[in-house]
Amino acid sequence: MEQFITSPEIALRLVLAVFLGGLVGFERERHNRPAGFRTHILVCVGSALVMLVSAYGFSGELAFLGDGVDPSRIAAGVVTGVGFLGAGTILRHGNTITGLTTAASLWVVSGIGLAVGIGFYLGAVLTTMMVMVSLILLRSMEAAFARMKRLRRLWVRGVDRPGLIGRIGSVMGEMNINISKVELSEAEYDEAVKSEIIHIEFFLSVPTNVQVDELLRRLATLEGVLEVGLEDEERDRVKWPGKII
Repeated sequence: MEQFITSPEIALRLVLAVFLGGLVGFERERHNRPAGFRTHILVCVGSALVMLVSAYGFSGELAFLGDGVDPSRIAAGVVTGVGFLGAGTILRHGNTITGLTTAASLWVVSGIGLAVGIGFYLGAVLTTMMVMVSLILLRSMEAAFARMKRLRRLWVRGVDRPGLIGRIGSVMGEMNINISKVELSEAEYDEAVKSEIIHIEFFLSVPTNVQVDELLRRLATLEGVLEVGLEDEERDRVKWPGKII
């Protein structure tokens, strides 16, 4: 039995794919992840289009092209293709691996696009809601677990020059602070300082005898550090050259 789909229905599915993929991509963009708003939209709408072609592209005058061919094989190729794309978002810094969540979000978004393309709207919308809950709400839970493990998040805004992370690490080493994880943002040019600026986040295991104010003061006076803070607490926020604000 031949299957047909109207032009308005095709437009609806593609627009819905753009919307759902954009929701996930916007969250990733807000956290400066390698694959952001546009990438997630492209993956989702591309997956939807592939599913549309797979399910309906070989009907009507082109029905003879699909004789004896399983149309689901075309859609199945999306999963393999997105796997290679997601691998490009995974980065390794020493013993720390970042980008796994973004790679997983790309993979899920491709599945959402396939669901929209075949008309499985309920599954696509519910999956998008679950993904947003995982990325937004569970992120807070993750931070809470980190605090239970006595891990604290420290961020540094500084000039992107060689040796910056090494100088920061030396101060933490002298104070017996263990660095569990490091995340770096892309460098951006700042007109005020006439240089590339980078944002670095550290997850630290801080001994109980360490004075937080002393740690922040020492980091704030390092060469190249513009601003440093601990867990976004305003009272612990320090701005170079060492004045607490």
